[in-house]
Amino acid sequence: MSEANSEVACKVERILEAPVSLVWQMWTEPEHFKNWYGPMGFSIPVAEMDVQIGGKHLFCMKSPDGSMTMWSTGEYTEIVPNKRLVYTDSPCDENGNIMSPQDMGMPEGYPATTEVTIVLEDLGGQTKMTLTHSGVPAGAADGWTQAFEKMATHIASM
Repeated sequence: MSEANSEVACKVERILEAPVSLVWQMWTEPEHFKNWYGPMGFSIPVAEMDVQIGGKHLFCMKSPDGSMTMWSTGEYTEIVPNKRLVYTDSPCDENGNIMSPQDMGMPEGYPATTEVTIVLEDLGGQTKMTLTHSGVPAGAADGWTQAFEKMATHIASM
């Protein structure tokens, strides 16, 4: 890995007031995922998930004013139920065809594929969730932090 990209990753931890099994559902069941994914104000009109090794996902994130949609796809590469989930993520069109990040308005050098790793730890009724998103700048942590705030609100509403 080049020096310029050696620290291209973000890591976010969050303690959630929910059992591990419920937090796992937030990541693996489309109806839950649609309720929290993305920064504040963004909606998820499409969340297709085939959560198995080699299975694909297709997500659509829509801006608050509806003027912009961002599609992403990827493959599940590691699944340990209620403990660990790893998947790749790439910008794509609405059919899941991977597109160049630069064609999507991302800066030169942004990777076509990144990797998201979620680790869940049972704290006896609470869950410690640690996300590492490799290949993105550390500033991406803000979007994930907002999404996790939405997740906590969704869990509290259940």
